[in-house]
Amino acid sequence: MSAPKKLFIKTYGCQMNVYDSERMAEALGGEGYVETKSPDDADMILLNTCHIREKAAEKVYSELGRFKGLKAEKPDLKIGVAGCVAQAEGQEIMRRQPLVDLVVGPQSYHRLPEMEAKAREGEKVLDTDFPEEDKFEKLKNRPKAKRGPTAFLTVQEGCDKFCAFCVVPYTRGAEVSRPADRILREAQDLVERGVREITLLGQNVNAYHGAGPNGDKTLAQLIWELDKVDGLERIRFTTSHPNDMQDDLIEAHGTCAKLMPYLHLPVQAGSDKILKRMNRAHTAESYLRLIERIRAARPDILISGDFIVGFPEETEADFQATLDLVEEVKYGTAYSFKYSTRPGTPAAERPQVDPAEADDRLQRLQALLTKQQREVQDSMVGRDVTVLFEKAGRFPGQMVGKSDYLHAVHVADCDRAIGDLARVRILSSGANSLAGALID
Repeated sequence: MSAPKKLFIKTYGCQMNVYDSERMAEALGGEGYVETKSPDDADMILLNTCHIREKAAEKVYSELGRFKGLKAEKPDLKIGVAGCVAQAEGQEIMRRQPLVDLVVGPQSYHRLPEMEAKAREGEKVLDTDFPEEDKFEKLKNRPKAKRGPTAFLTVQEGCDKFCAFCVVPYTRGAEVSRPADRILREAQDLVERGVREITLLGQNVNAYHGAGPNGDKTLAQLIWELDKVDGLERIRFTTSHPNDMQDDLIEAHGTCAKLMPYLHLPVQAGSDKILKRMNRAHTAESYLRLIERIRAARPDILISGDFIVGFPEETEADFQATLDLVEEVKYGTAYSFKYSTRPGTPAAERPQVDPAEADDRLQRLQALLTKQQREVQDSMVGRDVTVLFEKAGRFPGQMVGKSDYLHAVHVADCDRAIGDLARVRILSSGANSLAGALID
């Protein structure tokens, strides 16, 4: 019996890319590949790329350059580029880096086994189509291993919003939702393999409108179906758009016990002028009123957000409006970035903010967000929370897990196993985590 081939996957970017990498590993697992943590002993290297961050394509080319020596030592090594940079760059990747054997877009990774076979025969293989067949269904019979207690599950892909700064509509395509029955089957399979918490993924997940037996289902209706799955204890979802936060989803946060009290709801800016130039189609006021309604349904919910500072034409007054919004919302956590151009997007052609000014604004915003995050964490001290244990800690007898609110929690002298849920009293708050003790 021949030794298994080894696969090294490096994943960049969002949770959806993590999910996609898992599916790619399963697809190639059916062809005799097992994953390795080192590219040095791999028979195939896959870079699953993201186009959101600044100079994303150049970073991929730089990473590929590091493999030149390895490729020279191992001529049979196959190197592939997947994900959104693959979709955006296509054939250019092979032109600039001839060591690349295959390029596959995020909608075509179910074709990897066929592409890998062609690459083994010496072909250069490119597939950046948006195929009609359902890639998730094509992979459903692949070998599946035991899983940890948490998992991502993609329910929706693509985006129709066309925010002026974003490449997603061009790299992931139009909004497409998976049929509800297929999601439920996959969720049941994940639970049978050890998963207790599922995070539903989508570029615009709360725009979900997957087919059901009696018409399209909303995200809230899908969540209520998942609520019936025995053994599934927790449900989360990300990332949402304020304009798609429907009434039934707000209500579900107050009534569905398995839906965790955590919501990532990006606003991007607090200035209506900038929001309009971003093509966000909501205002600061409508966002604030939405937060009020969500907190009325679930008063203890932790709100997370995304912010872009230094967007073209942003003034100091516009930036101050963002700070004012942050002060009013009080975020439990947030992600903030300085605007950087994405070729092909409308904002890339507009007058740019001075980089030094943008840097200063980012530092001021992050200082405020960090202060709020710490205040929310400190407010957890003395409270009892439920923790899902995910791994052993650095110290003997210590376990680490996530609370209902997605805080990392360390528990000493813990006799619980990975995958266990337990009530924990929070004793202290650190820089990025909490410490607690089991409640007998």
